[in-house]
Amino acid sequence: MIEVPANPLAWVNGSDAPEKTEINLGFMALSDCASVVVAATQGFAQPYGLTLNLKRQSSWANLRDKLVSGELDAAHSLYGLIYAVHLGIGGVASTDMAVLMGLNQNGQSINLSHGLQALDVTSPEALERHVHQSRPKLTFAQTFPTGSHAMWLYYWLASQGIHPLQDVDSVVVPPPQMVAHLQAGRIDGFCVGEPWSASAVQQNLGFTMATTQTIWPDHPEKVLGCTRAFVEQYPNTARALVMAILEASRFIEESTENRRSTAKLLSAPQYLDAPLDCIEPRLLGDYADGLGNRWQDPHALRFHDNGEVNLPYLSDGMWFMTQFRRWGLLRDDPDYLGVARQVQQLDLYREAATAVGVAASDQPMRSSQLIDGKVWDGLDPAGYARSFKLHAMSDSSPLLASR
Repeated sequence: MIEVPANPLAWVNGSDAPEKTEINLGFMALSDCASVVVAATQGFAQPYGLTLNLKRQSSWANLRDKLVSGELDAAHSLYGLIYAVHLGIGGVASTDMAVLMGLNQNGQSINLSHGLQALDVTSPEALERHVHQSRPKLTFAQTFPTGSHAMWLYYWLASQGIHPLQDVDSVVVPPPQMVAHLQAGRIDGFCVGEPWSASAVQQNLGFTMATTQTIWPDHPEKVLGCTRAFVEQYPNTARALVMAILEASRFIEESTENRRSTAKLLSAPQYLDAPLDCIEPRLLGDYADGLGNRWQDPHALRFHDNGEVNLPYLSDGMWFMTQFRRWGLLRDDPDYLGVARQVQQLDLYREAATAVGVAASDQPMRSSQLIDGKVWDGLDPAGYARSFKLHAMSDSSPLLASR
């Protein structure tokens, strides 16, 4: 069932043999850790001479700290976490970081509470009215200050005319604790990955207001991240790790049955520790929002798509830096392209992809239109960062370089 090189042992024993064979691999309890878990547990790593020791983390901050210290060799990580550490944002010293590959696209959600539902705040327009006409401020949770959930929440709120840093309060809550915080009334809404959004709907604790794929269809999400030092010290290991996880990503998407078996695997106590009926439907693209609407989502969580998901596009990394700039996390414009070229390990990824027969585009940029109509293509990141009406930049007019 698992395809491996014709003579994997020859590969393992040759000059490409991994320098380090036992890898401590961090992950968070989210459905989008699937390819990492499948690679570690379903025989995808051994043909490349690797043993993957999965290490579940309690929060993104813990994962970050262990990644930087070397306690974790690599991890299922938020895109923005890797860039924040690289740039020294968030009270931690700057450490050179690396994105080895994309792990998934899409599949996160913004949910609102049952209390707001009872007030008929069930549309973006109703939320915008409520926020601007009611006090006290609503409190929204995301999972890490520079993480993708924070960026999706901020982008979506701003697209609805709600300033995410002025009109509402924002707090950090680890993903598995989101539902409990919502149930206790400590937050009015959240942005998080599955299965926690579906779990809240399943428990009748509110509804899904928006999926992140409506903000940006096929947006970048989690990555396989590590320090630059790890790549430099163990380049063969890093390449072999990408190969194993690419194989696992491809396997998950080969059939509906493989997705179902992956959901069942993830439900185990040592991984997501969540009911299968909170994991499987949205992993299959079957969405119910808690308001009586149900649909098959064309941009549901995906792990491979013939390698399109996995290529670490320069423009994907650059986008997160534009949002750091937009929301005041960066005081000045970084060298967007230069930093992305440092972090995104495109050459190593392409070598790994070629070795396992996965197509790898020679284009380092991609173009997308987001929910507010703006096009992101990576060509003018500084202008893009300044083009938003709602922002937290103190040094310039937001419309100087509007597109």
